[in-house]
This record gives sequence, structure tokens and C-alpha cells, in this order.
Amino acid sequence: MPTPLPRSLQQLGRPRINRAPSPVLALVAPWLMVMLGSLTTLLPLIASAPVVPPFGFLILIGWQQLRPGLFPVWAGLPLGLFDDLFSGQPFGSAVLLWSVTMIALDIIETRFPWRGFWLNWLASAAIITLYLVLALGLANLGGGMASLVILGPQLIVSILTYPLAARLVGLFDRFRLIPLRPV
Repeated sequence: MPTPLPRSLQQLGRPRINRAPSPVLALVAPWLMVMLGSLTTLLPLIASAPVVPPFGFLILIGWQQLRPGLFPVWAGLPLGLFDDLFSGQPFGSAVLLWSVTMIALDIIETRFPWRGFWLNWLASAAIITLYLVLALGLANLGGGMASLVILGPQLIVSILTYPLAARLVGLFDRFRLIPLRPV
């Protein structure tokens, strides 16, 4: 006679009736994920030109396109402030650019409520391009001397990395909505 499975394995795959996601996890997970994406600048990567995409910014765009009402429009201010602490950009540049991005994504959402993958990728490519060019302009105003040509590799990597970031956001969205709490 086979041994019975443990109760936790027996319940695996069964629908969970009278369960709801944890409100704390559902609220905090997107904010923490964007903040962890901003911390990728601390990775020990040495390059002569900017190559690493702004992961925090990509994750912010991914969350805003996947769940448009999740972040308030003013979320660009605290998240941009956190990114400014670690990015090496002049202080306030991410606050300004992330806030403008949140407003632009809100306008895109009201203008095109039914979007597909390609339109999301096109919109994010345009926003990423503008973000990197304006961030370079703000850095040059702060004393930098870089040309636009140096942004080429980072721009290409950022645009091609966006679908991966959007997929990662989708996985974390499923994780944050796991029904844990009994109703």
C-alpha cells in the first residue's frame, strides 16, 4: 500500500476557495521590485561606456503598463529620488524624468486603453530613448562632456531588455497575488 502524500502536497493544484492575496504583499512588492531594480547600479561591472540598462526604470515602465492603476502618478517622485541616490546622475534628474514618465504613461493609458505587446514595446522604446537622451543632457549640464554616440550600446541593450523586464514584472505580479489569507 503506497504511503499517503503530506497534506500540503495534496492541496497543491486545488483551487483555493475563500482566500485572498495578502494586502501588504500586493501593495509593497511592486515598490520593492522597482527599488531593487535601481540597485543594479551597485553591481561590480566595469565598462568604458554605459552598457547596463536602467533596470529600475524598465521595471517601473513594466509595472505601469501591466497594471496602470497600481502606482499613483506621483510615484515617480519617491522612486526617482531613490534611484538618484544610487545611479550617479545629478541629484533630481531621475525625480524629474521618472515623474514625467509616469505622466506620459498615464496619458498613453487613457489614449490607448487596449494595447498589445508591440504597441507597449514601441511606447517603452520611445520613452527609454527619451529618458536616456535627457539623462545624458542633464549629466552634461552638471559637468559631463559625453556625446550622444556613447549612448548607442546602452540604448540598444535597454530596448532589447524591456521584454525581459516586462516578463519579470508579470511573474512578480502573479507572485504578489497568490491567495494566502483566509477571507
